[in-house]
Amino acid sequence: MDRAAYRIVQEALTNVRRHAGPDASATVVVGYAPGELSLVVTDDGTGPAAAAEGGGGMSGGSHGAGNGIAGMRHRAATFGGTVEAGPREAGGFEVRATIPLREEDKT
Repeated sequence: MDRAAYRIVQEALTNVRRHAGPDASATVVVGYAPGELSLVVTDDGTGPAAAAEGGGGMSGGSHGAGNGIAGMRHRAATFGGTVEAGPREAGGFEVRATIPLREEDKT
């Protein structure tokens, strides 16, 4: 599960570099809650959010999903988790992953 979480963050940051624009910055937040790991990667870029018609909003669907996002979803799903990705209302893009923790992952 650790490797899957690492790869999700890695892919999200790769997407920032590829799509958010040259002056974009990114923020990574890793959270541990009882029974759950959460990962949030946001950027303030001008990539997909600027191209989206009618504003932003997170989506669990395939809107704007490329192979990278599909790969992140697959990695999370392997452990019973989910990934939502999409443009942010304030601009930029956000990837939000949630992965349940098994008992052996909690130590």
